[in-house]
Amino acid sequence: MASTKAQISRRNFVKAMATVSAGSAFALAGCGSQRAGGSSKSADGDFTITFAQASDPRGLDPAMVDDGESAMVMVQVYENLLQYEDDSCAVKPGLAESYEVSDDGLTYTFKIRTGVKYHDGTDFNAAAAKASIERQLEPQRTEDMPYAAFTFGSEADGNGIASIDAPDDTTLVIKLRAASTAFLANLAMCMASPIVSPTAAEGGKLNESPVGTGPYKFVSWTKNSDIKLERNEDYWDKDNAGKAKNIVFRFIAESASRVTALANGEADIISGIDEAVVSQVENNGDKVYKTDGMNINYLAFNTQSETFKTADARKAFAKAVNVQELVDSLYNGYATYANSVMPLWMAPYDSDIQQTQYDPDAAKSELAALGITKVKCITYSVSRPYNGKGGTALAESVQGYLSKVGVDMTIDQFDWTSYKDAVQAGNYDVCFYGWNGDNGDPDNFMNLLSVDDTAMNVARYSNDEYKALIAKGLSTPAGSERDDVYHQCEQIVAEDQVWLPISHSQNLLGHKANVEGYVYHPTAVVFLRNCTKSA
Repeated sequence: MASTKAQISRRNFVKAMATVSAGSAFALAGCGSQRAGGSSKSADGDFTITFAQASDPRGLDPAMVDDGESAMVMVQVYENLLQYEDDSCAVKPGLAESYEVSDDGLTYTFKIRTGVKYHDGTDFNAAAAKASIERQLEPQRTEDMPYAAFTFGSEADGNGIASIDAPDDTTLVIKLRAASTAFLANLAMCMASPIVSPTAAEGGKLNESPVGTGPYKFVSWTKNSDIKLERNEDYWDKDNAGKAKNIVFRFIAESASRVTALANGEADIISGIDEAVVSQVENNGDKVYKTDGMNINYLAFNTQSETFKTADARKAFAKAVNVQELVDSLYNGYATYANSVMPLWMAPYDSDIQQTQYDPDAAKSELAALGITKVKCITYSVSRPYNGKGGTALAESVQGYLSKVGVDMTIDQFDWTSYKDAVQAGNYDVCFYGWNGDNGDPDNFMNLLSVDDTAMNVARYSNDEYKALIAKGLSTPAGSERDDVYHQCEQIVAEDQVWLPISHSQNLLGHKANVEGYVYHPTAVVFLRNCTKSA
């Protein structure tokens, strides 16, 4: 067996980064993280960190959710077999001390860490890790597991996990149906991959009461108010144990209200802010951390609706929207025009992609010829990490462009949880959505349009040629050949006008000046275990 250790993913990551111009501040910042300070000024650890975000999690079982609000809480409670470096998506040991990969890339053998317990007092071992993953494999997998097929594959697609075995307490053996370059990175993701307590999972209450092995333990969840966590005093990694005694997640829908909570000391850190409040935060004496995000903000066409079942109709709509102007006016420098699906630092995947150009006269003529005078749009009402301005402002901007070419676009808006249900119901012509990269791999972006799950593939797009390319990309080793596969995928998405790419947004986080040590990861989650604050 050929030993790989964590260095393989690091080499792949560095190799991808080698194509980025050294002068590109956007590209380099997009792969970094925030570790605010490093010194602990609260030696006794008897303090609370309060983190305010726009809405409640959809749930706290990593198998059942796919949203950032859920992830922010879950990464404090759960851990994975592998974890990311603080400043990149290179993987390193987690609950697995080491791993080996067979020469054919199909068999992964993990050495499981000993002396680790779940928050419920039960032992973590190879059998527990097996159970945590196995519940998301066919035939146990259920339809309400949005990341399961995306992360662990399926028999029908000929990819993912073929079998998983725990021959003893410290050995886990995973066999794949086909080689997967992204598999190790997938195991460090904050969705699907975190290892949960089998006892708690059997009780069916993980979505409301999570039980993991992480530095913080779940205490309570008051809906529309807060989630309380407490430090895990028995945490196995003493060097990285939680610094704060408690962490509180508060849910405050309005961005301005979160800014006020920060100013008043009711919150120590706030997410979901946009450029309109940055100066206000700073004028209050608080700090704003800014970094280019690993994300995409887009409009998706419902390719199964009568209005947009053809690429010609979708392109006619796209010609009506001046995306560059929209991004400049709406985001004021805190987002970059998205010429491609993947973030700019994932070059060369985006280098030659040509999106439909703004041409209002052609749009008006073509939409009229197609008989398109009305479009039904749905959007979300809250800010998102990839769209700090919120879905309503974005939808209204596009609505304005459509009105100029004789098309009435109606807008129905929903809170985030209701919006996820509305998207899956499919009663729309276009919807607004976005994606934060989970693992730093191009497949994590392009695979979205190959899956059948409408919670992920909101365009409801199906293309056999595209799916074949995705399968090829997964099994191709990192390098120029693999780059070319995903470049072809991007070309198909642009030619078929499945999405209208809008922007790559900066990640913004507000915090008190006395708060240090948090890690704002490129995957847009914030790790709070080392977070401290001074008096």
